[in-house]
Amino acid sequence: MATIRRLPENLVNRIAAGEVVERPASALKELIENAVDSGATRIAVSIVEGGLTRIEVTDDGCGMSADEMALALERHATSKLPESLVGAEGAIERVATLGFRGEALPSIASVARLTLESRVRGAETGWKRVVDHGVVTEEGPAALPPGTRVRVENLFGKVPARRKFLRTPRSEYAACLDIVRRLAMARPDIAFSFEHGGRRILNLQAGESVENRVAQIIARELADNGVLLDFQRDSMRLTGVAGLPTYNRGVADHQYLFVNGRPVKDRLLTGAVRGAYADMLARDRHAVLALFLTLPVEDVDVNVHPAKTEVRFRDAPAVRGFLVSGLRQALATGDKRSAQEPSAEAMARWQSEPVRSDALRDEPSPVMRSIFQGRDWSGSSHSVRENKSDFAGLSSPTAAMPAMMANKPAGDWAAPQGRAEEATEAPDDLDEYPLGIARGQIANTYIVAEAADGLVIVDQHAAHERLVLERLKAGGASDKVAASQALLMPEVVELDELACDRLEDNAGKFAELGLTIERFGPAAMLVRAMPGSLKKADPQKLLQDIADDLAEHGEALLLGEKLDYVLATMACHGSVRAGRTLNVTEMNALLREMERTPRSGQCNHGRPTWVKLSMGDVEKLFGRH
Repeated sequence: MATIRRLPENLVNRIAAGEVVERPASALKELIENAVDSGATRIAVSIVEGGLTRIEVTDDGCGMSADEMALALERHATSKLPESLVGAEGAIERVATLGFRGEALPSIASVARLTLESRVRGAETGWKRVVDHGVVTEEGPAALPPGTRVRVENLFGKVPARRKFLRTPRSEYAACLDIVRRLAMARPDIAFSFEHGGRRILNLQAGESVENRVAQIIARELADNGVLLDFQRDSMRLTGVAGLPTYNRGVADHQYLFVNGRPVKDRLLTGAVRGAYADMLARDRHAVLALFLTLPVEDVDVNVHPAKTEVRFRDAPAVRGFLVSGLRQALATGDKRSAQEPSAEAMARWQSEPVRSDALRDEPSPVMRSIFQGRDWSGSSHSVRENKSDFAGLSSPTAAMPAMMANKPAGDWAAPQGRAEEATEAPDDLDEYPLGIARGQIANTYIVAEAADGLVIVDQHAAHERLVLERLKAGGASDKVAASQALLMPEVVELDELACDRLEDNAGKFAELGLTIERFGPAAMLVRAMPGSLKKADPQKLLQDIADDLAEHGEALLLGEKLDYVLATMACHGSVRAGRTLNVTEMNALLREMERTPRSGQCNHGRPTWVKLSMGDVEKLFGRH
């Protein structure tokens, strides 16, 4: 029989390091969290070769004495739990700091060369302690300002089995940058700087507003294409910045989620975000946002994994519902907005002067010939005279234009075609109409309107598609789409037991959407009814997809998305098509309804329904600004 014995301390530390320190970014995260918890107002981070060669974190926090430094390098020694809580029932559930386990420093020191220097504020000198892969090699006084400096070198240098699994320096650098971004975003009251190989990457000042800090880190365009959140429900609060649906990405790596100031990657929260944007984004597009959820510490468990990136909520459905409703309410405040500014590329094309071919330069267009009838154009009067029949019976050359364009095939003219409202004085109450007054239609697809502060161009089909969808929802069409259609013969769908458990737990919600299911043995579900709009769908595939959705996001979103897709299809077929001629009254009616309708700034697929060119931009195009 094998003998049970205690493992040596250095081996215990390396086992713990396997959970805490997976890569340089993991070590960097722990060091920055310690700096934040120390009360620092400025944190400087420097790495070399993606952190494989060196990681250094310097802060101006409270610092440590020599005895505290020695204790900090022992396992499960921490200052994060107040003495009044140590040993108390439920103490670990009431932790308010980022760190609390007391594993990070000894774990890092067991797989790297760790240099720890610190000075308590008010002390004449600091102290230095060096640990090389678990062995103390140097100790003594150190000269440094108040605060702490930690240097990690040669990570996994003496653990080749772990070292070979690390990625390239470029990949490790990207992971380190992501860590710094997330932690800096959570604390705009702290100044952060980040260098890689001597090159300054980030330099963030303390005391910034959340929206400014988020915009600097994610993308500066987010400030103009996002809405601020600040919602309270009971003891929960949601703040942050949510990008408009028209400002989206192809991947979800620009979604930053925080719980009580802690960066997390939680399936419940990502599922809630996806649900909130469900009918405003295409399935393969993702929102850009930074959300900060604050709730009592006893209502969230952060002690799920040593990496502390996963959390567990005491009342998960309430958290999800709060997040979805808060996001939707915030996006409703931006419902008259879209990604309005034209792109720099589009503006550059406006500003570039077109180059005309020699043929066009020598030969005027027929419309221009009508204006200059009877005059010699570039020495060629014959070309004008041969078109005199076009002007027969007309009182003026200018009046000839509509007749000419009506009688000639469209391909005969190089001039673009459009219709414009007679130029009249703008109404005095133009400010009351954010989308302006219709002035014309281009290519029977785009409405051009004059607003008080610029020029608005509206995609008539995309805009009306959103209006029809919102009208269908308001009229109860979503309930009719989800109406249950009983199957003549109930169908048995075989799935694995865990998938059946997930489906059974959510059977009540599915029934509200028209899908009636019940458990049929350990590894099967019985489908009794399908949503009326999905009655031709394959029950086996539908349930499998929904079960996968539950496993990935912790919430059944797929069925709702499928029903929303049916509504969106109905809206698409019931809306004004591109290519349809609208009169001025119809155009203005469309603009006024857009101003009254929620989320009219984007179509059902997340594309903008309108863009605006400010008067300042128009003046720049003509060199008047």
